[in-house]
Amino acid sequence: MLKRDFLKNSLLTVVGALVSPAVLAAAHEEKLLREARATPMADGPFTLPDLPYAFNALEPHIDARTMEIHHDAHHKGYVSKLNAAVMGTPAEKMSLAQLLASMNKQPEAIRNNAGGHWNHSFFWQIMAPKGGGQPTGNLATAITKDFGSFDKFSEEFTKAASGRFGSGWAWLIVDKKSGKLMVTSTPNQDNPLMDLPGMQRGIPVLGLDVWEHAYYLKHQNKRPDYIKEFWSVVNWSEANSRYDEARKG
Repeated sequence: MLKRDFLKNSLLTVVGALVSPAVLAAAHEEKLLREARATPMADGPFTLPDLPYAFNALEPHIDARTMEIHHDAHHKGYVSKLNAAVMGTPAEKMSLAQLLASMNKQPEAIRNNAGGHWNHSFFWQIMAPKGGGQPTGNLATAITKDFGSFDKFSEEFTKAASGRFGSGWAWLIVDKKSGKLMVTSTPNQDNPLMDLPGMQRGIPVLGLDVWEHAYYLKHQNKRPDYIKEFWSVVNWSEANSRYDEARKG
């Protein structure tokens, strides 16, 4: 009996070693997507926004399956958990912006899920089919003024995204104090709108999700490849509009 169990376990070990990490990741995400779609959204004040384009609209830079799982499983999960966290509390009556602005008073469940909801809602808008290239308008002028050139800005942003240890985000923000553009990064689902100790606060103009679920189906652990592809889908028109709004505020 022991010999048979040993042979069985050895065979499973060999088979497991032959299965690529990409196949295992895809199987895990497929299961996650099925479960997410079968689970009703928790009741509450927040809703999942539709993607502003089809799942495959950003290909070949970001694949359709990643977009589908990212939106329908991960983003839905943040919204549902946020609803569950705020229901029956004073936070139930607060807007998402109000929650972010009072985050130092909120519990961890609201911090993680309000951040996840806001960050992803922003992220879908800041990408577009046939995006990429370079910014125009006031944002282009400000990038040249504050960074020296677009190339220097993109180098700094790429460094922030690639250098973020573990999961998190890279941001281009309008600094609340100086009004200048700055590059920063945050861990997990934090963002620069949150009033947290040590946070570089500002209004996001551009953001990049560097959680592995944003890229590992296509790029596995090669985050630099994903960051490079992001520059081909940036919605500079949206980023410019957000810059103009931030400067008005």
